[in-house]
Amino acid sequence: MAEYYDPQTYPKEWNYLQTGTIIDQYVIERELAHGGFSSVYLARQIADQVQVAIKEYLPRKFAHRTWNNVVVANSEESAALFKRGRVLFFEEAKVLSALKHPNIVEVIGFFKANSTVYMVMTYDYGLTLDKLLKNKSLSVSEDFLLTLFNSLLAGVGHIHSRQFIHLDIKPANILVRPGNDALLLDFGAIQSFPKSHLDKQSKVLTKGYSPIEQHDLSAELGPWTDIYAVGASMRTCLELKVPVSAQDRVLQDTLVPAVKAFKRKFPEHLLKAVDWAMALQPENRPQSVAEMRQALTGG
Repeated sequence: MAEYYDPQTYPKEWNYLQTGTIIDQYVIERELAHGGFSSVYLARQIADQVQVAIKEYLPRKFAHRTWNNVVVANSEESAALFKRGRVLFFEEAKVLSALKHPNIVEVIGFFKANSTVYMVMTYDYGLTLDKLLKNKSLSVSEDFLLTLFNSLLAGVGHIHSRQFIHLDIKPANILVRPGNDALLLDFGAIQSFPKSHLDKQSKVLTKGYSPIEQHDLSAELGPWTDIYAVGASMRTCLELKVPVSAQDRVLQDTLVPAVKAFKRKFPEHLLKAVDWAMALQPENRPQSVAEMRQALTGG
């Protein structure tokens, strides 16, 4: 009979791998970020001291870390969900390792340890867009928007050309590198397309950035789904707040069009592109990255 643990009985710091922990061929330096399903650490390869980022599968809703770093399910009921997620995480690593592009986070390896799975990525210097906007440490100009989002769209277009959609584009998943060059992070929601629907367990939603069809398990998803999220991320840069959610907009659309809200602050063609990308109905948006990029240049 499997043994299960109550995570409430363990110290809070056991949620994360501690500095100096050796795992596989790496030593953990510090935690970089964490979410509901994983944690990301800065680590160093023991052999050559090269820094990397390591993402660990640890869904805190279903599992926790024990005193010896082994990750276990919280209960017998959550064990199946934990195992299924572990398989999907490993699949994500395999897909990402084949998606090589300068504007997509690069996976250089993956391994199993501590009864969970780990993804090894190159470590890039920069700050995520949400932090830059929150700290008000950048000037949101036309040049900034075009440079950052054209580079982001280059990466998104590469994903789409391989018949995948990201499904979780948002400022927190956009790393802004020197020169305002974008790096798209966190592919935990990635799906192949055309695909008629998502199942409940694989559905990832972020209020303000997920379009209306992403809330519907029977809806068809495609490049237009990611394009809404890109437009919403641009809108966040314009007004420094999360846009009204698509679900709320369906009930009553209170979102003032960008062409009206930011008139004379930015070129009309750029604002029109944001509004087009954020059209509520999928068929009213750009259907491809090429269309969106053309709109941003006023073409």
